[in-house]
Amino acid sequence: MSLREKFTADLKDAMKAGEKTKVAAIRLITAALKDRDILARGEGKTVSEDDILALLQKMVKSRQESLEIYEKNNRPELAAQEKGEIEVISSYLPKQMDEAAMAEAIKTAIAETGAASMKDMGKVVGALKAKFTGQMDFAKASAAVKAALSG
Repeated sequence: MSLREKFTADLKDAMKAGEKTKVAAIRLITAALKDRDILARGEGKTVSEDDILALLQKMVKSRQESLEIYEKNNRPELAAQEKGEIEVISSYLPKQMDEAAMAEAIKTAIAETGAASMKDMGKVVGALKAKFTGQMDFAKASAAVKAALSG
């Protein structure tokens, strides 16, 4: 079952069960996906499963940033809403890599690309994105790649 089919099926189930938070989060996902489809269509491309995973990761990151702001400003009701959306969106992402697995993947990518200096950082990150979209936080991975190539 593709992610798009899963979104549709889960939306129907959540509506039947009366899960308002899940319904709202899935509708946010489908709206963002439609926007991405329209953008891709204009470029003559299609949206792949990896593109959808990247979109979901971006949505989670955005909500985590909002969550921090709401918690700092003592807005528990908004923070709770963001937490609910993060849980629903994260449920569609594959299991995230831990630090050790990410370090091993980076070491392998550096060896495969033949990277030797900071100039090769883009190649390494590109190789990681091709293999591990949705499984890795690329902000952390980029910092780790930079550290590995500079040290």
